[in-house]
Amino acid sequence: MSDNRQSLADLGAIAQGQAVSTETAGTATDATVQAQPTTPLRAQELDKQGRAYATGRRKDAVARVWLKPGTGKITVNGRDQEVYFARPTLRLVINQVFGVAGREGQYDVVATVKGGGLSGQAGAVKHGIAQAITRYEPALRSPVKAAGFLTRDSRTVERKKYGKAKARRSFQFSKR
Repeated sequence: MSDNRQSLADLGAIAQGQAVSTETAGTATDATVQAQPTTPLRAQELDKQGRAYATGRRKDAVARVWLKPGTGKITVNGRDQEVYFARPTLRLVINQVFGVAGREGQYDVVATVKGGGLSGQAGAVKHGIAQAITRYEPALRSPVKAAGFLTRDSRTVERKKYGKAKARRSFQFSKR
């Protein structure tokens, strides 16, 4: 039992980056195990102006997003987010990424959106912001990914089939 506790303590020390001296079953051998510092697997991807670029998609909407350090101003198609997305729920959707990452008011976002409706466009901007913030700060990838913001929501409108009124709805049946 004490060996298990000792090995768990050693694992905890290794995880924190501390040196560990181990003793193997009766023989006292001092071996120092150094934990290597974790380096981000991905590099920061910035353009010449120091911005991170990403594309977000949702339904039929496609958003091109540029992210740079700033005061938290979000501009969509040349207009402020309060003007473009008048509904508070849509603005809440866009700002979810910053809440999860803990970066509210630290980045300026410039986005251009095409296609779809307002709800799809808000989802596309959110997806683009999530992609861009992980390119600017690769360390934020794990919390943003855990929240599910990096995954493209692939649900789209089902196409209309022949012999049907809509995608699945049949024409009204008349018995007589």
